[in-house]
Amino acid sequence: MAQPIRLDDVRKEYHTAGASHVAVDDLSLEIPEGSFTTIVGPSGCGKTTTLRMIAGLETPTSGTIHFGDRDVTDVRPQDRNAAMVFQSIALYPHMTVRENIAYGLKVAGVPKAKRDAAVDEAAETLQIREQLEKMPAELSGGQQQRVALGSAFVQDPDVLLLDEPMSDLDAKLKAELRVEVQRLHKEMDATMVYVTHDQTEAMTMSDHVLLLEEGRLAQFAPPSDLFDRPVSQYVAEFIGTPSTNTLPATVEVGGDAPTIVGEQFEIPAPSDLFADRIGDSVTVGIRPQYLSPDGGDHHVRVIVDVVEQLGTEFVVHGTSVDGTHINVVDERVGDAGPDDELSVGFDGGDAFVFDKDGETICHGDVLVAARSASPSQ
Repeated sequence: MAQPIRLDDVRKEYHTAGASHVAVDDLSLEIPEGSFTTIVGPSGCGKTTTLRMIAGLETPTSGTIHFGDRDVTDVRPQDRNAAMVFQSIALYPHMTVRENIAYGLKVAGVPKAKRDAAVDEAAETLQIREQLEKMPAELSGGQQQRVALGSAFVQDPDVLLLDEPMSDLDAKLKAELRVEVQRLHKEMDATMVYVTHDQTEAMTMSDHVLLLEEGRLAQFAPPSDLFDRPVSQYVAEFIGTPSTNTLPATVEVGGDAPTIVGEQFEIPAPSDLFADRIGDSVTVGIRPQYLSPDGGDHHVRVIVDVVEQLGTEFVVHGTSVDGTHINVVDERVGDAGPDDELSVGFDGGDAFVFDKDGETICHGDVLVAARSASPSQ
């Protein structure tokens, strides 16, 4: 039965050659029962270490881990009713697919008839019934990864943990397996935690995304919140492709209310958040997808460097007239070429504002409210 997973002030330090390294730093969160949560972040941020602590393969230096009401911090991996699928596909080469999937059940003493029924069900779900009597060497990489998933599936775990299971697959197989994993989640009564460095996997598959920054929690929320309501500049820049544009600005006095002034734009700002920030440097974030030629209330002139075509959309990589790197994603910029000048605009409602430390001051809905309240508008 699926269990919620709670981490309370979990910390993991490694000590080697007289030096210490903090891999996970006081991490606290609760993963909802039965949910699909993805842990994402740059290399070395603590993703796999966090997953291995949940699995019981690593012991926290401090803090506790609970499955439901049960403290499993010091419980052996085999006693947690958790299954794990690793990045490297670990199949027994001398066993058939059926024997590989059933091996864990055989070790647990499950009768053969029950093992066969469980394997048949897993194979049907993962669309590998025709592969059951083959050897691993006869399978493609995607089929081998399905077998590894099947081995975890038949154990009927409360918690299923996946550590970058698609990293070695090509783009087509990744797309297929993303669907299979989501289908598997619907079939299972388990809480799933998935580690990846691939934003597409994180944003398309998950109920919740845990973004880590140097072992610390950067944001834990549904994918849409990380995209539309990032809590920091780090989150805004990490999530989304291409990365969020960041435009330098200053908070200035503008009539009856503060104004955020950039090189080419002025945005009315709410007094309650910005009156004490007059003279401060801030950063305005705007996603490339929300910039469009001659659209929006605020405009930026961009000199085109490179144009990439992505199906019906184009990605313009350019530089604003004040030297800031700008990306634009739009279907109407296909005629632009290197050294052309584009005027692209955005609405205040699509912007983020960050302070000098990179923390979010406000999102666009607050800026829209300030603009509506401004007597000059």
